[in-house]
Order: sequence, then structure tokens, then C-alpha cells
Amino acid sequence: MVSLSVGILLSTSLLHALPEAFESDADAHALFATLLAGLLSFFLLEKFAVLRHSHHYEGDGHGHAHGHDAHEAGKAGWMILVGDGLHNFTDGILIAAAFLANPGLGLITALAIIAHEIPQEIGDFIVLLNAGFTRTRAYVYNLLCSLMAVVGGVLGYFTLEQATGWIPYVLVFASSGFIYIAVSDLMPQMQRRATVRETIPQIVLIAVGVAIVVYLTGRTHGH
Repeated sequence: MVSLSVGILLSTSLLHALPEAFESDADAHALFATLLAGLLSFFLLEKFAVLRHSHHYEGDGHGHAHGHDAHEAGKAGWMILVGDGLHNFTDGILIAAAFLANPGLGLITALAIIAHEIPQEIGDFIVLLNAGFTRTRAYVYNLLCSLMAVVGGVLGYFTLEQATGWIPYVLVFASSGFIYIAVSDLMPQMQRRATVRETIPQIVLIAVGVAIVVYLTGRTHGH
């Protein structure tokens, strides 16, 4: 899933969302400035542990002692939920912006977000269980965080429809997030698996992710 996410996130940003934004009437210099601001913003969000939490867990080969998961989750369990809720809220706004720009782009953007969110949400669920949450409680809190995407989508739809001139800039900001997550988080995880046996599936799945976006992009342009 990590390898597939890398292919989808990067190709969605570089082959579809960014070209869509730059083909608009928006100023190219302003769009590049937005891209730079987005990358730096995600860097700062990560610094303040708002965007994501540690992806390490017991048994991942990093020599963590028993109880590491509970300690990590207990130390910032609620921050994990708040951060995920904020992230999902932003995802909802970005999906709405993408659909307003182009329905095909909206579909691809949603697929890219889903591909990244599935492994993250599973990881969050496991961490919450290790922190002492019951299965039901962990599921309910994860569900509430996920529903923030619906809130963001509705708000984004009604807000951006009245300010369509901002759509290219929101798309560029979304692309900066996809690129940052892929390059700073997902790809370093893949680099830790350096054997040929582990590398070949990574390359294949990245290619599959790119192919999915290229195929959907071609169908969108065809229509």
C-alpha cells in the first residue's frame, strides 16, 4: 500500500493536478509561490506533530521494547485523533476543490487520498488498541475523525463555488501536500527495505499507481 500510494500521489500531483492548475488563468509565479508555501507549511506542521505521528511500532525491526506502542499512543493519543481529524477535514476541502475544477480530477484526487489514508487509518486503529482503547471505542473515534472529511467537503463545495478563482491555488496546495507526504514520509520507509526481493515489488506497485492515474487521466481528457 505504501508503494502504491507513492505512485498515485506523485503522478496525481505532477501529471494531473498541477497541469490542471497551470492551464488556468492564474499567474504562474503565484502558483509556484503557493507550491513553495505549501511544502514549507507541511514541513512546519510535521515539526509541530499536527500532521502525523510516529509510524514505528513493536515488531517493526527497530528494536522497540515491549509497551512502546502504548507509551507512544498514551503520550499523544488525543493529538493523534485531533491531527487525523484536521488532516481529514483538509482532505475533504481538497476533494471538493478538485471536483469543482474537473469531475475526473476529483475522482483521481479521492483515489489518491484513499490510497494513502487506508494504511494510515489501520495503523492508527492498532495504535489506539495498544493504548488501551477497546475495539469499539477505537473504531468510533476513528470513524468520527474520518467524517471530518465530509464536513470539509461540504464546506469546501459551498465556499469554493463562490470563489472559483482560488481553485488553482488550492489544487497546487494539495499537490504540495501529496508530494511532501510521498517524498518525506513514504519513500524513506521504502528505502529501509533494500533487498532486491523487497525492491522489485515496490517498483512494480509504484508503476501500477502511476498507470492508474495515467489511465484515468487519459479517459478524462478523452471525454
